[in-house]
Amino acid sequence: MVEEAVSRAFREEGPAILATLIRQVGDFTLAEDAVQDAFAAAVATWPRDGVPERPGAWITTTARRKAIDRLRRERGLADRIERLAALAAREGSDPLSADDADLLSDPAAGGLTPIADDRLRLLFTCCHPALSLEARVALTVKSLGGLTTAEVAHAFLVSEPTMYQRLTRAKRKIAAAGIPYRVPPPELLPERRDGVLAVIYLVFNEGYAASAGDRLVRGELCGEAIRLGRLLANLLPGDPEVLGLLALMLLQDARRDARTDARGEYVALDRQDRARWDQGRIAEGTHALNQAIAARQPGPYQLQAAIAALHATAADAAATDWIEIATLYAELDRRAPSPVIRVNRAAALAFAGAPEAGLELVRPLLDDPRLSAYAPLHAAHAELLRRTGAIDAATAAYDRAIAATANAVQRAELERRRAAV
Repeated sequence: MVEEAVSRAFREEGPAILATLIRQVGDFTLAEDAVQDAFAAAVATWPRDGVPERPGAWITTTARRKAIDRLRRERGLADRIERLAALAAREGSDPLSADDADLLSDPAAGGLTPIADDRLRLLFTCCHPALSLEARVALTVKSLGGLTTAEVAHAFLVSEPTMYQRLTRAKRKIAAAGIPYRVPPPELLPERRDGVLAVIYLVFNEGYAASAGDRLVRGELCGEAIRLGRLLANLLPGDPEVLGLLALMLLQDARRDARTDARGEYVALDRQDRARWDQGRIAEGTHALNQAIAARQPGPYQLQAAIAALHATAADAAATDWIEIATLYAELDRRAPSPVIRVNRAAALAFAGAPEAGLELVRPLLDDPRLSAYAPLHAAHAELLRRTGAIDAATAAYDRAIAATANAVQRAELERRRAAV
């Protein structure tokens, strides 16, 4: 029970706690270390004292105290004054030593103004143009999405050590450049948009199809991404790509409850009970997409949302317009070339009755070493081979997909499909 409570607090509240602490201490590394210390303390004390009524509040308070402890031990006097003052302003009755009380009375020390949404500010801090686009997205996905370094590496199709180095360099650059922790003024918002959109979408994708673990969907990540999408839509009203991303996430998340059965097993799109789809989500997503299309500035997120809308509004699986979906994927691949898009386009061609054309798209991707462990590629390859009658080759492709899959639900479904072949 305690282990489950700690895991749930880490998944569901960890990113928000980290975002708040980064604002309060102004230091990524210090905040991350303090949050890790707090969760370690929970593992040590909750079995003895019991799980607190509000685990997130307990972790937040403990992390703040751990940050104060680290500041006392590791920082110079001048830095301690300002940082300790900011933290103590939020501690309330938390006892401080006489030495720290003297430091906090220094007139040079001041508090921080409370903010409405720490996570949105963290998002824009990580997406500062001083960082490379890859670093912006990776750092924010790691900090805000509650993903492990391994999960972020999986999303970027790079090794874990490579991703660790990338994240470390990004945090150092934020500290060295004095990048402010804030939502930028209106005139600077457009230049940050693309990085922020990419981050939100990666967080959503990890929630929609978890890269590892025993759950297909991490609903807390989907919900956080949608919440951030709505906040961004309020910051940039009428922006067609912001609306496109929001529409895409809503339309995909509408199918959440139908994507697994009562036993938690995978249910393919064509076998889902459409009565379980969230019609409120579909209506909101369709409305956002229509608003985006009205601007007549098509972009990648709008195209993906249009594909999701074709799925969401089809009366049944047989009524799905796979030819139009394949056409939209072709346009998407032209505007934003990506092996992931190509794999999806190939799958759409298979459903549209053209598996040979899909194989032509997939074969060059199989020679790319970066994609050797990309399970969706091998799964799509297997399905295309099965539809063309190449049974032995399809079985081997399924074996590669299974070996590359760390998610238990997805792996079980691939094993079922392999057995069916």
